[in-house]
Amino acid sequence: MIEKRVVKKILNILLGNGADFSEVFVQKKAFNNLRLEDSKVENSTSGSELGCGLRVWAGESTFYAYIDSIKEDKLINAARVLSSAVNGSSKVKVLNLTETRSSYDISIKKAPSAVQPDDKIEILRLIDRESRNFSSHIVQVTSVLSDVEEEIFVANSYGFFSSEKSVRTLLGLSIVAKRGNDVGTAYKSIGRTCGYELFEKENLAELAVKTSGVAVTMLDAVDAPAGELPVVIGPAFGGVIFHEACGHGLEADAVLKGASVFKDKIGKKIASEVVTAIDDSTIEYRWGSYKFDGEGFPSCRTVLIKDGILQSYINDLKTSRKMGESQTGNGRRQSYRYIPYPRMSNTYIDRGIEEPESIIGSVNKGIYAKEFAGGQVDPVTGNFVFGISEGYLIEGGKISFPIKDATLIGNGPDILKKIEAVGNNLDFAPGFCGKNGQSVPNEVGQPTIKVSKITVGGTKK
Repeated sequence: MIEKRVVKKILNILLGNGADFSEVFVQKKAFNNLRLEDSKVENSTSGSELGCGLRVWAGESTFYAYIDSIKEDKLINAARVLSSAVNGSSKVKVLNLTETRSSYDISIKKAPSAVQPDDKIEILRLIDRESRNFSSHIVQVTSVLSDVEEEIFVANSYGFFSSEKSVRTLLGLSIVAKRGNDVGTAYKSIGRTCGYELFEKENLAELAVKTSGVAVTMLDAVDAPAGELPVVIGPAFGGVIFHEACGHGLEADAVLKGASVFKDKIGKKIASEVVTAIDDSTIEYRWGSYKFDGEGFPSCRTVLIKDGILQSYINDLKTSRKMGESQTGNGRRQSYRYIPYPRMSNTYIDRGIEEPESIIGSVNKGIYAKEFAGGQVDPVTGNFVFGISEGYLIEGGKISFPIKDATLIGNGPDILKKIEAVGNNLDFAPGFCGKNGQSVPNEVGQPTIKVSKITVGGTKK
C-alpha cells in the first residue's frame, strides 16, 4: 500500500518539532451491505475507503490528523502541518523499521469480492423463505448481510511496523410474529472474521427456524414478575451485561480518569471465586479477533479476572506506558479517521463446571434471561438497566412460561459478587461496541450463569 521509505520520511517529519512519538496508520477498505425486507431488497450499498491517520505525542498532549489519500506529497504536507502544532525538545529520529510478528494466522477461502451479488441475495432469500414457512404468524422478516475486506499498515517512531489483511462477514435476522393483539419478536446474528465460507459451516435454515420459533413462542408471553429474584442468564449474548456494566470499567483510559469503580483494584477480589473473565483477540475466526490492533501491536489473550481476583486492565500503548503495565493489544479504532483507545475484543466470562440443566434446576422461583434488547449503563458506577427480549419464568427448577416487558436492574460490580454458578456451555455472539463516537466489531460471550438475586422490573400485579 505504501513504501517504507515514505513512511520513515513521514515519521521523521512528524518528530521534527520535538515530538516524543509519531505514528502512521494506513487503511484500505471495501464494504458491501444488503438488506432484505418483505421479501424484497430494500437497500444495497457498497463502497471503499483509502486514507491515512497521523498521530504525534508531545508530553501529555496528543495531536492527530487524517487525509483521504496516501499520495506522498499530500502525506508530507499533512505531516508538516501536524508537526507545527508541537513545540517540544525531544530528539527522536527513525532510522530503521522492524516488522512486528503475530502468531495469529487464519486463511480466507471465499473472499466477499469473489461472490456474485445474486448469490449474496439468494442467502437472504433462503432465510426469508424458511422463516415465513415456519408459521402463518410470521408477519415480518428482515435480514441484513454485510461484508468487509480491509488492509491496514501501521508504523511508529519506536521503529516498528505491521500489516494485516482481514475479512469480516455478518448476517443478522430480525423476525416479528403477530396473533391478534399479541406481538412477538426475535433477533439472531452470525458473524466471523472469514469470507462466505461462513455459510458453508452455518445451517441457514436452522437459523431461520430457531429465530422464528422464538418470535412465535413470545406470542404466549405472560407478564413478568417484579422484585428481587434469582436470575439465570443464558450463554452467548448474555455476556453483554458483563461487557457493558463491567468491561468498560476495565478499560484503562476510564481507570486513569478516575471514572471506573475498578481503579486501584488489581490483585483484589472483585467477583465471586467461580468467575474468570478474559479478553482474547486471538480466538480463530471470532468476530472480535484480529492479527494486530489499531496501533500495530499483536493480538493477545488477557486474563482480566481469575477466580474472582482482578488481574489486569485493558490497555492500549499510551495507557500501558502511563500505568507501567503490559500492553494488551487493545488499542482499537474505527478507521484512519480516529484516534485509538483501549477497547474490548472478544470479552467473556470463561466456562465453568456446572451443567446448564442443573443450574436451572437449582432455582425454585426465578427468571431465565436468554437474550437482551436495549439497555442503559452508567460506565462510572456500573449501574445498568437491560431489557429482556427473550425470557422465561423458572418454576420448580424448570423453565415454564415466556415473559414480556421484563428488565434487569442492577450494578455490574455487585452482580459479579453474586454469581453462584457458571456453566460449561461457553458460547459467543457478535456485535458492535460504541465508545467516544467510534464503533468497532466486538464479541461477547459466557456460559449459562446463575446470579443469586437481581432486581427484576416486571408488570405482573
